[in-house]
Amino acid sequence: MMSLDGPRKTISNPVIPYVGTILGGLVPGELIVIHGAVPDDADRFQVDLQCGSSIKPRADVAFHFNPRFKKSGCIVCNTLEGEKWGWEEITYEMPFQKGKSFEIVIMILKDKFQVTVNKKHLLIYNHRISLERIDTLGIYGKVHIKTIDFISNGEIPDGSQFGVPYVGKLDTALHPGCTVAIKGEVNKNPKSFAINLRSSDSKDIALHLNPRLKNQVFVRNSYLHDSWGEEEKEIANFPFSPGMYFELIIFCDAHQFKVAVNGVHTLEYKHRFKQLEKINVVEITGDVQLLDVRSW
Repeated sequence: MMSLDGPRKTISNPVIPYVGTILGGLVPGELIVIHGAVPDDADRFQVDLQCGSSIKPRADVAFHFNPRFKKSGCIVCNTLEGEKWGWEEITYEMPFQKGKSFEIVIMILKDKFQVTVNKKHLLIYNHRISLERIDTLGIYGKVHIKTIDFISNGEIPDGSQFGVPYVGKLDTALHPGCTVAIKGEVNKNPKSFAINLRSSDSKDIALHLNPRLKNQVFVRNSYLHDSWGEEEKEIANFPFSPGMYFELIIFCDAHQFKVAVNGVHTLEYKHRFKQLEKINVVEITGDVQLLDVRSW
């Protein structure tokens, strides 16, 4: 799951400005991963997903991603169609720093692009031009690029069979080495959602994962002997955002659960409920759309 080990094509140390054909176009589930660095004298650079490479008239740009370093900096996203720019979507969170290296991951989804920088979710940009028309990647401005990778991350299921609240049996009873994988999308105006790993023959919840988006708190707990235990909330980065597509992995080892979101390790939770083999149900509730749940 987003382990970045799918079939890939790598472009190394391209000269900037770089304009290259995207072989086979872009399909939902694909990732474009760009490693590079911002020079000390940078004022701006841009990554453009283009419809062709014509200069006169200028090719349409489906997704223009443009970090600007004036003042405190911002990232401007836009679409160019018929040589006219549309409305700017401006993000004031600035993960790029002069003199520092970066990793940009652009995830291609059927209705939007989702951008992560340095393993942290940055922004979502809804498609204004259909994906089928995009066939060129352009990178311009003051930036050094080390590698560009095109990685296929597998199909994204449509999830029509998964309603929320969801209750499903795990494919195997839980044991060390077991993985539960959940694909979904956070609702547009979310309060919170929850994922529970539990036993079917009691009320016990071994693992309760409860991201609360309003105040960016990620609560973990267990419900044992008819009462909730002590909440765990410690987290380096809150991984969820409204409207965001996610792939959440729960890995069970002998002493704890490990949780990763979109390929980034997020937290660990020591087992409080010790009879792992009794845990056989996954429950999902709250402000999410569910696309896929599986375990192995």
